Amino acid sequence: MPLVGNLGRAAGRLLRGSGCGCGIPAAPVRCIGVSPRQVASDAANFHSVTFSESDHPRVLITGGLGQLGVGLAKLLRKRFGKNNVILSDIRKPADNVFYSGPFIFADILDYKNLREIVVNNRITWLFHYSALLSAVGEANVPLARAVNITGLHNVLDIAAEHNLRLFVPSTIGAFGPTSPRDPTPDLCIQRPRTIYGVSKVHAELMGEYYHYRYGLDFRCLRYPGIISADSQPGGGTTDYAVQIFHDAIKTGKFKCNLKPDTRLPMMYLDDCLKATLEVMEAPAESLTMRTYNISAMSFTPEELAQEVHKYIPELQVTYNVDQVRQAIADSWPMNFDDSNARRDWGWKHDYDLPELVTTMFSYLGSDSRIAQAN
Repeated sequence: MPLVGNLGRAAGRLLRGSGCGCGIPAAPVRCIGVSPRQVASDAANFHSVTFSESDHPRVLITGGLGQLGVGLAKLLRKRFGKNNVILSDIRKPADNVFYSGPFIFADILDYKNLREIVVNNRITWLFHYSALLSAVGEANVPLARAVNITGLHNVLDIAAEHNLRLFVPSTIGAFGPTSPRDPTPDLCIQRPRTIYGVSKVHAELMGEYYHYRYGLDFRCLRYPGIISADSQPGGGTTDYAVQIFHDAIKTGKFKCNLKPDTRLPMMYLDDCLKATLEVMEAPAESLTMRTYNISAMSFTPEELAQEVHKYIPELQVTYNVDQVRQAIADSWPMNFDDSNARRDWGWKHDYDLPELVTTMFSYLGSDSRIAQAN
């Protein structure tokens, strides 16, 4: 269902550009006396193409060069065809990413450009991964507010206007110190104390509001800490669980920035991507809520180090606690209750802690240090 206020803003931006050039969208302008459906039709006519709809969605991934986007694009391209999945970001991709399938520049703070991308490429599914993570967001709150909230508003309006199926990830960081922590249910008090967490609660509620108010097909998963072998840590509080593998192989020494007994829910990347695709493909009538917890395992830095020691016995682990990250972790869930996801759309994880560590070293473990240990 088109949005009158948003379509007015879109028409205003088409007339005057996207703002002052500072990266923050200009103030909205209302179009008086203009039919919202006419505005949408006129915008679409800039790139009118006669085509027959295929059975596959046309997918756009924003923030695609982060930890999850490249892997998601690879999975979706196998499923729907390479040319049906467009990866986007504001950074230059590596050659292997650029040549693996369609890639375009997309700034989520540039409403006009993002809208043109959706229209010109006949997008039907949008995965919105653009965000500043927890620790990075605390270091630059104004930027986190712009990217995580203003960018979200642009995506919501465009998705509602063009009847997209929209996925926005949420996080364990959407909960706070007053939330039940062990386990944390889908519905409970949420009072996060980071701009990242606040912005994700905002995204959950706005998505649910747009679903009930405008019929937007909004779907959201609260991710635990995600661990993958083919990406570097990106500034999140749970990134120690990725860093330990790289440091173990390179130097045999690891400094953990969380206390050894800090328990947090975690998940291997393949499980995360599988869950994301499954919830997007789930029949709408099977979904009893718009935002679900998902989980696979829960462990502490000490427990993870014990498993890593099986591969690199000489690994030296020390604890140099970062008080900012520790305070964030202490306010987050220790375990997720994801029973609703398992009941509604059949969520089931594949990787527990031993399988996780084995898989990580199978990707990273060509180093002679591991070969000797084995």
